[in-house]
Amino acid sequence: MKFGIDRLRDEPALRKPLAGRRVALLAHPASVTRDLVHSLDVLAALGGIKLAAAFGPQHGLRGDKQDNMIESPSFVDPALGIPVYSLYGEVRRPTPAMMQSFEVLVVDLQDAGCRVYTFLTTLRYVLEAAAQHGKTIWILDRPNPAGRPIEGLLLHAGWESFVGAGALPMRHGLTLGELAKWFVRTLNLDVECEVVTMKGWQPKRAPGYGWPLGERSWVNPSPNAANLSMARCYAGTVMLEGTTLSEGRGTTRPLELFGAPDLDPRALIAAMESLAPHWMRGCRLRACWFEPTFQKHAGKLCAGVQVHVDDAAYDHDAFRPWRLVALAFKALRKLKPDYALWRDFPYEYERDRLAIDLINGSTVLREWVDDPAATPADLDARAGADEEAWREAREAVLLYR
Repeated sequence: MKFGIDRLRDEPALRKPLAGRRVALLAHPASVTRDLVHSLDVLAALGGIKLAAAFGPQHGLRGDKQDNMIESPSFVDPALGIPVYSLYGEVRRPTPAMMQSFEVLVVDLQDAGCRVYTFLTTLRYVLEAAAQHGKTIWILDRPNPAGRPIEGLLLHAGWESFVGAGALPMRHGLTLGELAKWFVRTLNLDVECEVVTMKGWQPKRAPGYGWPLGERSWVNPSPNAANLSMARCYAGTVMLEGTTLSEGRGTTRPLELFGAPDLDPRALIAAMESLAPHWMRGCRLRACWFEPTFQKHAGKLCAGVQVHVDDAAYDHDAFRPWRLVALAFKALRKLKPDYALWRDFPYEYERDRLAIDLINGSTVLREWVDDPAATPADLDARAGADEEAWREAREAVLLYR
């Protein structure tokens, strides 16, 4: 199959509209061709294109910032001599001066298929800026590695943030090109936005489903997006960032496991099974122990659970990571009603709202966990209605059927 960058490089007729124009690139480390050439080098080598600038999202163009909320500076690329502007440093939105450096912004970002991945918000911001300044956006499309499944509550109005770009569910099932079309449509943006589609993407094909496993190398789009398993789990495990439980940052399997020094993983798994065993389908859970080298519980032995989605037990259609992790929270409340679960800290620079609420786009999930009378069926009904509404809403922007 071909990603958007492969087609742009291989098909001269496709890039003809870029000839003679000042072009900028928004990219990160995973912005590579089939043979692992970075998109910045591809554009620099193409005749007729005037590569004028580059932009980096969270973690930077080079992906060098390991932890969350570590800002990247702008710099001048030493080989190309062009400015590389940070959209996760002094600013989150491109400034007017940045926008004047180009005529066409080419966006080549590998997404993880989850609303909370901040590249989606950066996409929204550059689309809005392009509409304001009369610039053109080209999206070089890439697979959604989590595939087409939909899961989670829709973000509520007023809960938009850098981890909540719009009224999407946690697992949206769209590619970045489709998301761009959705932003243009829902925000009523007057902007020229072209999507260079993929060829041959088959999100229902095993074993990779959304990702062409065995055909394309995995390059971390962010430092803790270490493999396909992380992308599959992320729509659930990202919620751990709003808790006192470690999500495995500082280990070799971040966002595939969770735990804490005072957790009993076997009792937790048993409590999960007693509450909603059908929410645990499609994966294997394994009690494990780990010692994070940084972030939460650094240097302490944690007991926890690893979510395995890389063997014959993985069922792409049955696996529901958001419900799975929500169930873990509910089970922990059942075992330890007074457990200090919710972490109160400035999450993505938001100081007035709890991180767990920002992540979920409302207070609904937290209130469900904390309500002893609330059942899995209650959350299922609430989320199910949102999921069905999104399934209908996204139909208009689907590019691959």
